[in-house]
Amino acid sequence: MARSKWILPAVLIAVDAATLEQEIEFKAVLERMESDVLALRDEIERVYQYRCDLSTLDDCGYNNYNDCSSTYPIEECIVQNDYALQCGDGKACTASWDKSQSEISIPASLALETGGNPSDPEIIESVCYTKLAEPYLVEKYEEDTKYWSKHDVTPSWTYFGAHNGMFRQIPASHREECGSYDPRRRPWFVAASSGPKDVVLILDVSGSMSDYGRLSIMKDAAITVIDTLSVADKVAVVTFSTTASVLNDQTMLVRATKENKEKIIAAINGIIVNGSTNFHAAFTEAFNLLSLTFENESTTGCNVAVLFMTDGQLTTGPGPQEVIELVNRKAEEFQTDFGRKSTVFSFSLGKDADEVVSKTIACNTNGIWVPIEENKGFANDMTTAMSSYYKLYALGLGDGGNKDFVAWVEPYEFADMKNKTGTTVSAPVYDRSVKPHLFLGVVGIDAYMDAMEKIIGEDATSSPMLQRFIDLSTARCPKIDLSECELDALRFLGGGERATCGLCNNTGYIGIVPEKCPFASDWPSQLWANTDMEGKSFLERSCCKEGFEEVDDPLDLCTIARAKSVNEENSSGSLSTGAILGIVLPLLIIGCVLVLALLRQKKLKNGGLTSNTSPNETESSSPIENINPSRAPRIEDGSNANSNSDPVRESSDVAPEPDSTSLDFEIEAPFHNEVAASTETDAIEIPVEKMVIAVPCAPPHNQGFSRRWQDKETNDS
Repeated sequence: MARSKWILPAVLIAVDAATLEQEIEFKAVLERMESDVLALRDEIERVYQYRCDLSTLDDCGYNNYNDCSSTYPIEECIVQNDYALQCGDGKACTASWDKSQSEISIPASLALETGGNPSDPEIIESVCYTKLAEPYLVEKYEEDTKYWSKHDVTPSWTYFGAHNGMFRQIPASHREECGSYDPRRRPWFVAASSGPKDVVLILDVSGSMSDYGRLSIMKDAAITVIDTLSVADKVAVVTFSTTASVLNDQTMLVRATKENKEKIIAAINGIIVNGSTNFHAAFTEAFNLLSLTFENESTTGCNVAVLFMTDGQLTTGPGPQEVIELVNRKAEEFQTDFGRKSTVFSFSLGKDADEVVSKTIACNTNGIWVPIEENKGFANDMTTAMSSYYKLYALGLGDGGNKDFVAWVEPYEFADMKNKTGTTVSAPVYDRSVKPHLFLGVVGIDAYMDAMEKIIGEDATSSPMLQRFIDLSTARCPKIDLSECELDALRFLGGGERATCGLCNNTGYIGIVPEKCPFASDWPSQLWANTDMEGKSFLERSCCKEGFEEVDDPLDLCTIARAKSVNEENSSGSLSTGAILGIVLPLLIIGCVLVLALLRQKKLKNGGLTSNTSPNETESSSPIENINPSRAPRIEDGSNANSNSDPVRESSDVAPEPDSTSLDFEIEAPFHNEVAASTETDAIEIPVEKMVIAVPCAPPHNQGFSRRWQDKETNDS
């Protein structure tokens, strides 16, 4: 018995020691990720200073890869344990990616030029200056691969989302739904650019909202705002017409967890419209909700954002002056009684919407009013406007005690991935050479929860794990202290001069409105290295083993899948890939033999090559002039045999697109010299030992590089 008394304490000590070790390792991983994301922030801020250099411009055109239309240089199949998708009819499929390159995503509404290129010079500028960070991204990913290997996982994505919607990430991978990704509407972006906050949405559901599809547009905008919130935030939604009420009968704000957000979104989708427009009832309900939340200490303790949307004029209840006085009084009470500063962001929807009350309330609470016109881009403008309130808070996170602010988000299912959960640590990026610091965007680093689960021994969806990220996310409350001029600059960006409150005489808004580069009009119009995958399905662009058995080399598997896609596209539909290859390959071999025989016969007929004739005598008759430019000889040192003075460049022939039956001839430098010195011949003998015949399976990859070379040569000439 005496011995057994020591067994339980010993076990408890061992368990405590093991738990402590897990906690230490978990903390070390989190600290490393925070350090890494701040280092990435520094790199993006560094390369931004070179955005106006001519070299940045020169290296940008035809030198980036698009997430939906480009083939990447070194694609490989991803280990299925790291990245699992369901493609086609639902069979398991592995996607491809390229760890040696980053890729660009741009929302479809911003990429309307030929080939999916953007027209906005600022977006083009963002693509170009972030290209300078690619060596850092590649090197860091290689370093991360070694670090995460001890946890038996591959590192996930590292990226930068610009404030204008441009997104660059590594590794390069293909997005399942083209043009749908906008970083500004992701929780990791808003969390890093605004910090913890209490958010109340006030939505007009009066009868007029049924006109012009306004209700649907408002729902989409409100849902976008809810989706962007993180576990660091608390939220509630008030609807109003003749009277006002809180969705889901909430009595206080609730934490923006995945479960709570889903309930609120379901309630938003169920909204119906009727009644008149009572502004006073709307703000009374919202402020009562906030008061009760503050009194019960169920708040984030940080900034308070009230988002007010209406499409009409006040038609019932107390008048405009009473509404303005109510908002002013409550804002003052919150500041005095709870030390909380509340800001109203108001949005007037359509030409008949109130402007006086909405704008006055925003100006009196240091907020922002945005008029939204009904036009072709109406729906997108509404969603962008309502989800951009974070920009005000972003201005206050650039310096002082907020300089190294980072944000974490609740574990979530990664975009374009099925049943793969991860988390993100992110940080805001600024141009710190101006005052106030200019907000550029947000950097982020993803991590799979598999590794976290192994380290800490907790399920990714468990309450203890969720609480860990809540504690990480609410650890710091950013202080926002902006001048009237800075606020008016933000108002100007959102709604033009009409939206400003007239409290600042400055019209330049340095530090808020980016200064244009001297050669902004010369930014390249064609950014992509190739557009080989444009218009193709996700299976064709990315899937590596759809319909194939597992093989030893994943890269071969990817090649087979690509060849299958191309052959099916070019065939009549009646022949299989194997049958086509069975027909084509023998024909190619026979063709090569015949070509060699003909060349040999020509040589014998003309007495072979000679070397005693002056090169000048052959300028008009040399067979070199008839060589296809796209198949020009390649010198052993890697340079093209063509030069500015080469007759090939002077030929008027237009190079045709290469096809799957093209033969590539690689000619070594000594033999090239022999050809150049030859004169009295109308045929060239190519020694077999100096010729390489390439019979490609013709993936679109090769065609893209040929097109890009031709385009570049055409532009240069």
